[in-house]
Amino acid sequence: MKTTSIVARYLLGLMFTVFGLNGFLNFIHQPPPTNPLALQFFGAIVASHFAAFFFAGQVFGGLLLLFGRFVPLALTLLAAELYNILAFHLTMSPGTIAPALVACVLWILVFLQYRESFKGIFSAKAATQA
Repeated sequence: MKTTSIVARYLLGLMFTVFGLNGFLNFIHQPPPTNPLALQFFGAIVASHFAAFFFAGQVFGGLLLLFGRFVPLALTLLAAELYNILAFHLTMSPGTIAPALVACVLWILVFLQYRESFKGIFSAKAATQA
């Protein structure tokens, strides 16, 4: 399981680093979405510069995974990114959800290796310091 998690960590890190950099450098050209609502959504996030924060989070989380440093932090950041990606594909572009689902499976495989780091957030009563 450890080898699977390491491979998944590298693949997920590479995936988010490449696609995050693509948001800034546009080296993988994609056709515009066919859904008019998706076009409005992209227009709003580009015009408001929200996309820069989104892509910076992808690059930062991806690089943390590739270097194997602060992996629980990277998983937390990328969980939010994955949620937004899934929400977009489920609501505005359902036909192109496969890469998002692959990223989710990779995220889960890495999470399983680091689940002890998240033990505290799954408890009903949080531990407090005296």
